[in-house]
Amino acid sequence: MPVSDPELATRAPENDAAEDQQDSPALSAIAAPTPPPDQPQLCDNCVSDRPTPAGSGAPKGELTTLGGIDVYITKPPSYPSTPARLLLLLTGGTGLKSTNNQLQADLFSAEGNYVVVMPDLFSGDPAPNSKVQEDDPDIQAGSEGGGFIGMFKLKAVETAKSFMIDMWLARHTEDKILPIIHKVLDAAKEEFADAVGNGGGVYAAGYCIGGRYVLLLGQQKEKKGEDVEQGEVKEGPWIKAGAVAHATLVSKQDFVGLKAPVSLVNVENDPMFPDEVRTASEEEMKKGGVEHEVQVYPGVPHGFAVVGQYEDENIKEAQKTAYGQMLKWLQDH
Repeated sequence: MPVSDPELATRAPENDAAEDQQDSPALSAIAAPTPPPDQPQLCDNCVSDRPTPAGSGAPKGELTTLGGIDVYITKPPSYPSTPARLLLLLTGGTGLKSTNNQLQADLFSAEGNYVVVMPDLFSGDPAPNSKVQEDDPDIQAGSEGGGFIGMFKLKAVETAKSFMIDMWLARHTEDKILPIIHKVLDAAKEEFADAVGNGGGVYAAGYCIGGRYVLLLGQQKEKKGEDVEQGEVKEGPWIKAGAVAHATLVSKQDFVGLKAPVSLVNVENDPMFPDEVRTASEEEMKKGGVEHEVQVYPGVPHGFAVVGQYEDENIKEAQKTAYGQMLKWLQDH
């Protein structure tokens, strides 16, 4: 049958699909982004770098190996003629090769007078990111709430990305990451014994996923001795002091047994580190007599404290303040 209505004759198929979506609960369920689950997930700022700030220059350290693990090492310009201290820097999901992470290490080294060792926590397998969305105009339209095709693609990308991140987290569990850290820590203590001695121990700073491992390194634990006569043997803490920014996948249990002084940079209303966990962790640290400080930053995204370009002046200022908080805490301990 011929189409007699000029308006109908010129309508694009996408318009019909959009209207069908509004009338069809099934299509709406497919196209609309799924609400975040109760179980915490890694956000984009955990797995994607911000643009590198203009004028930052190239990283000054070197990629090498330590204890058989790939690491980035950066040293103060005057080291070793001028004594320095040793800092272990533990990254978020963007990992070792991230320029922003390397620049962050350079900052601690130059401004804090640290030999900074940043290990590859993920064995050459950084977290999957969301750059695919930038290259597809349909997905861009879908992310802005328009276009059925774009929303359908966006949903597919989000589902695939969530699955990929879940699989990535399954590959990089505590029993995989902690041995990497201890191998690097043991080798660094030997390689930079002068810096460890000068600082009276090892310092640590961590962001996102790496933040949780700073807490674990600051714990004292008991384990069975090698023979019956030894009974329970205490081990740890492995660091002298730690600074943590927007830690991810943290629980109250991570603060049990904590002995090392710790500074926490937290984001207000952060689903990665919920307020109830933060409150419980503060109570646990007070109960354990742990020296600590907790600063909560409003109006900033998770991941804000890592080197990266933001247009919002409030975020820029908070970024500087958070870095200053972490550096001062480490310097004072």
